[in-house]
Amino acid sequence: MEQERVKRIGPREKLRELGPAALKDSELLMVILGSGSGGYPVRKVAARLKRVLRGKVGPVLLHEVEEIPGIGLAKGAALLASLELARRRTENGAVKIRRPQDVLPLVHDVRFRTQEHFVVVSLNGNHEVVHTRVVTVGLANYCQIHPREVFADVIQDRGTSVLLVHNHPSGNLEASKEDREVTERLAKAGRILGITVLDHIIVSKRGFYSIREEAPELFRA
Repeated sequence: MEQERVKRIGPREKLRELGPAALKDSELLMVILGSGSGGYPVRKVAARLKRVLRGKVGPVLLHEVEEIPGIGLAKGAALLASLELARRRTENGAVKIRRPQDVLPLVHDVRFRTQEHFVVVSLNGNHEVVHTRVVTVGLANYCQIHPREVFADVIQDRGTSVLLVHNHPSGNLEASKEDREVTERLAKAGRILGITVLDHIIVSKRGFYSIREEAPELFRA
């Protein structure tokens, strides 16, 4: 029920409630663009822009985005400024995962949520964070999560490994039978795709719990 409600709200409201990591790329672009113009709805403009950015090799130039209907100088400049700021932050301080607790700053807000959030952190070959996404919210049984929901965007990121994270609103840090089952199932699916599931971490206001540290056999081939 909660998931259906989240799907209906706009990207700004979704960002306010769930944080930017919960937004799809097209939704992030909608937030940056703010609105459409010239009779072009912002959703369609964002979808067109996403296709242009996905196929782009090298830096994005202003005239390339200005050519998209619905994007003028102001929106194009705001977009390029956002991309440049993101590039500088990545180059100057890429987050590298060396141990389970390194992921905690990325999911700090999730630890205190009153609903369960399932988060996927995609990493490159150097174990640097590429993207952090909320995959589901409020799902009572995480065994219902399909591998395509976990790995589809990771493949697009060209990620080589992932960290799975979910919160326990109760504060309990023990892994349930379902937590272990979904860990094993996603680890197997990842091996087929050539993407390593490094760990499944449970977080709460009380701290964190690494399933790999307690049950490494779930991650083995």
